[in-house]
Amino acid sequence: MNQDVLLVTGASRGIGAAVARLAAARGWAVAVNYAQRADAAQALVADIEAAGGRAIAVQADVADEAQVLRLFREVDDRLGRLTGLVNNAGVVDRPARVDEMSFDRLRRMFDINVIGSFLCAREAVRRMSTRHGGSGGAIVNVSSAAARLGAPAQYVDYAAAKGAIDVLTLGLAKEVAAEGIRVNAVRPGLIETEIHASGGLPNRVRDLAHQVPMQRGGTAEEVAEAICWLLSPQASYTTLSLIEVSGGR
Repeated sequence: MNQDVLLVTGASRGIGAAVARLAAARGWAVAVNYAQRADAAQALVADIEAAGGRAIAVQADVADEAQVLRLFREVDDRLGRLTGLVNNAGVVDRPARVDEMSFDRLRRMFDINVIGSFLCAREAVRRMSTRHGGSGGAIVNVSSAAARLGAPAQYVDYAAAKGAIDVLTLGLAKEVAAEGIRVNAVRPGLIETEIHASGGLPNRVRDLAHQVPMQRGGTAEEVAEAICWLLSPQASYTTLSLIEVSGGR
């Protein structure tokens, strides 16, 4: 029996890991991409396999085109033709005003969050599109509520990068809609993941929860539910959508 094949970038932790677990439980063969956290990625694969699923871990930095090409070739060889992509890999940085941001910070932010997503979307379309002999598929981009909030005095660069992801979603959805590919995005709000600690604000969700109409942060699993719905046949007439998973913020 042919099995749908899903690649989740940046899947060793947080939202990516939650998506990989849920998708595997729902029958996908999952490629767990990671940049540095080999231990976490391998542990996730072991958990998926122990639960009866099928998964592999593949190291690649999505900001490096050669590594992206190798990533997709490895998925082709080990799992089969791709039918789903979750562009989840991303970085944030420490709070700063725009007039304090270095060139290196900006380059890293856009190389990983934007160019990496474009490269992965390109390779996915080359495999999924009926124009290229594929049978269709679904792409879900992980944006952020920051794209519409702007994140002033925190990380306007991150917000701008996620704004670019929104536009990628809208343009690509129209470009490939007649080729069997649906393209959507989710915009998580304050979600309890390790990304906040990597930006120097480990208590950010707790500290800002009072600004959320629902008065709490969200979980990676709640975001994963939205992503896996967008990947599923139940969302067969849904493309070009930006789904808010932000507690009303």
